[in-house]
Amino acid sequence: MNDEQLNQYREEGTKIRIVRDALEQNDVIGTVVAWDDEHVLIRRPNRRVIKVKRGYTVQLASEQRPSME
Repeated sequence: MNDEQLNQYREEGTKIRIVRDALEQNDVIGTVVAWDDEHVLIRRPNRRVIKVKRGYTVQLASEQRPSME
């Protein structure tokens, strides 16, 4: 995920999904708040902010979750 895409998602308020592992319940869904070289801040629907590493898979929340088998 490059800085231009993250900035576009932040400006548009687009919901994204961070896929951290094979379990869907561990996904982080929310909007981009900020980022740096290593992390992205995501605001979840309950208004909490979560800091996740940029190495995880990032996709639009509206897209189907990829299979991690």
